[in-house]
Amino acid sequence: QVQVVESGGGLVQPGGSLRLSCAASGIIFSDYNMGWYRQAPGKQRELVASITRGGITNYVEFVKGRFTISRDNEKNRVLLQMNNLKPEDTAVYYCRVERFTRTYWGQGTQVTVSS
Repeated sequence: QVQVVESGGGLVQPGGSLRLSCAASGIIFSDYNMGWYRQAPGKQRELVASITRGGITNYVEFVKGRFTISRDNEKNRVLLQMNNLKPEDTAVYYCRVERFTRTYWGQGTQVTVSS
């Protein structure tokens, strides 16, 4: 059974940092592409950053220079380091695990940026 579990969310002040972690089990982790998405209230879920099985990263424009995605294949996890957080980064952040036609999502972790 595949499990995808996010952690690391919370409340942070503008300009602060958080590190999200996504642990995946029940798969050969190194075979999968990983992505972080987010969904704010009333908005559609959107891609934030992704990393391929080969380690190639991709970021959407509004997080470039602030967020860093990385993966640790030995620990079966993908990280999202978020720096200089802004109120508009407030959302539920989801981890997506994908390989060909197989896609798995976690339950999400809430990130709130507020003073």
